[in-house]
Amino acid sequence: MSDAEQPLPDPGAVQHEHPDVTGGWLRPAVFGAMDGLVSNFALMMGVVGGSSGSGTKPVVLAGLAGMAAGAFSMAAGEYTSVASQREFALAQVDIERNEILHNEPAEEAELAAMFMQKGVDEATAREMAHEVHRDAEKAVRVHAREEFGVDVDDLASPMLAAVSSFFAFAVGAIIPLLSYLAGIESAWPAIVLSCLGLFGCGALVTRMTARNWLFGGTRQLALGGAAAVLTYLVGEAVGASALG
Repeated sequence: MSDAEQPLPDPGAVQHEHPDVTGGWLRPAVFGAMDGLVSNFALMMGVVGGSSGSGTKPVVLAGLAGMAAGAFSMAAGEYTSVASQREFALAQVDIERNEILHNEPAEEAELAAMFMQKGVDEATAREMAHEVHRDAEKAVRVHAREEFGVDVDDLASPMLAAVSSFFAFAVGAIIPLLSYLAGIESAWPAIVLSCLGLFGCGALVTRMTARNWLFGGTRQLALGGAAAVLTYLVGEAVGASALG
């Protein structure tokens, strides 16, 4: 029996699975948590630097306001961004659909040429393209994926991106607030918690990438710490000038 006559192996024998990498939740969730932690930590340290002797109320108020405003801002921004990207992709798909409906022979030849560029021989490429073009909507999907990398059935969800970024930002932003909400007036517990959170977030992200966890954690700690120090110095300078 030739290879062409042999039955295909069972695809169910493949044991590994991939996570959703195009659903629109991972990037806004990671970015939201990082942004929430860094921005609120820096904001609160700025208030700490500028409100010496004023107690913890200004710091807590700034932290809560920063968390609420930032979470809503992130959600709105992600929704608009992902929705615009999705609409743009669908507009390009509509252009491709129109071309296939009105100039199918050229589109079929174009698809065959793309298959040939991937190493398929001309006869097989022509047969594959012809088979795809038996169904216009199937042809639209294949052309969209091959020409500009869009999977029509797996476009990112604006709502998923917005919800992910909202809650992720809130989770990151509340970390610097935890010690203050527990009644601890010193800024040092908040600083320690924030630094641990920065390192942990940076290290956690490397679980989904090829980076070393120590490098990822240290990098995020350095970036977030630098933002907090600079904002503290700005707050201290503004506070000192306001008092003097």
